[in-house]
Amino acid sequence: MLKEYKTIYEVAGPLMLVQNVEGVKFDELGEIELADGSVRRCKVLEVEGSNALVQLFENAAGINVLSSKVRFLGRSLDLPVSLDMLGRVFDGVGRPIDGGPNIIPDKRLDINGLPMNPSARNYPSEFIQTGISAIDGLNTLVRGQKLPIFTGSGLPHAQLAAQIARQAKVRGGESNFAVVFAAVGITFEEAEYFVSDFRRTGAIDRTVLFRNLANDPAIERISTPRMALTAAEYLAFEKGMHVLVIITDITNYAEALREVSAARKEVPGRRGYPGYLYTDLATMYERAGRQRGVDGSITMIPILTMPEDDKTHPIPDLTGYITEGQIILSRELYRKGVLPPIDVLPSLSRLKDKGIGAGKTREDHANTMNQLFAAYARGKEAKELAVILGDAALSDVDKLYAKFADAFEKEYVSQGQDDDRPIEETLKIGWKLLKILPRSELRRIKDEFLASYYDDADA
Repeated sequence: MLKEYKTIYEVAGPLMLVQNVEGVKFDELGEIELADGSVRRCKVLEVEGSNALVQLFENAAGINVLSSKVRFLGRSLDLPVSLDMLGRVFDGVGRPIDGGPNIIPDKRLDINGLPMNPSARNYPSEFIQTGISAIDGLNTLVRGQKLPIFTGSGLPHAQLAAQIARQAKVRGGESNFAVVFAAVGITFEEAEYFVSDFRRTGAIDRTVLFRNLANDPAIERISTPRMALTAAEYLAFEKGMHVLVIITDITNYAEALREVSAARKEVPGRRGYPGYLYTDLATMYERAGRQRGVDGSITMIPILTMPEDDKTHPIPDLTGYITEGQIILSRELYRKGVLPPIDVLPSLSRLKDKGIGAGKTREDHANTMNQLFAAYARGKEAKELAVILGDAALSDVDKLYAKFADAFEKEYVSQGQDDDRPIEETLKIGWKLLKILPRSELRRIKDEFLASYYDDADA
């Protein structure tokens, strides 16, 4: 029998102080029973002596400090897990919201998990094909990697996230691939877009979707990514699946952290975010990876909106330190009509060299990738020079590079939302574009690959 307390001292916003409690622990779940018999949930944020500071999952309206009762459940927030989760939609605390039955769990797992032992980690090395040329060809995603997408307000990151979730696959192991999608603090329309898109394409059958709306409580926003990662850990490390975790939007998560921190009157850090923001983000991001002796893996793509398109803002800044690169969306490319507007030059996948080459993609991948980067960079410089000095100031070779840059954005970076390109097609488009340039300019490609793909008219 759980002990009940009628010692609520104060309710302030999302926080409530309960006095004279015994044996209550940090992060423990609690229930608040109101005078009308309705029950609301809460979580212990802080214990000091016999006082417990708890955070409410729902709003505080209607809680009477004299007539309401609190009982603590002796456990932290957990998630019932089973393979039946695939194809289902849950809220931010793991309750089904798709009209289907409750999950009959194999087990219940604490959503906070445990950090992966560094000595047990296996180095990421297998290629994941997203079907998007700007990622597969130039900023390759590798199984077990953490590769965030940095976007700006109003840019089509939702469409890009849905496309990656639909198309991503481990080549040769498609049947054992799953997606865990966490929508954090988004609008109802955005949430419906993801659910309907997954159902339209059939991707829902291999997806576990957690949905937290903008009007849901902040504490639920904080738990949603951890729910998703707990489901991913179960599928990957206990069921041997290759799991891609997509979380959108990390900025909303960090804002919820800031709201809770302010309510607790903690000393703020940069721009009002708590000083432990780096540590908190790391506890999530570092749950991705591969383990020695385990077939499954967790690959993570967190999506975050950069406030005012500022890469030095604390959220993208700290995320960049923890993760292995970033994909950056460009407002300039979006205005040109390039979709997805991936700016390949500042984007980076630090592990791309581990996932490409013979037996993974193709033997010419690394050479063509380096040459495309170099040619596009020079082409953009040539175009900027032409704006200042006019086309007459450009040499004939520079004009070819400017032509290459335009064709690169139009044919390589830009592609339809339902255009799922195999890596072979991406490489073919790359070689087609490189043929705009004279052979003598392709100094980053070995002669044997030039003979096979540049000189051969059919390549």
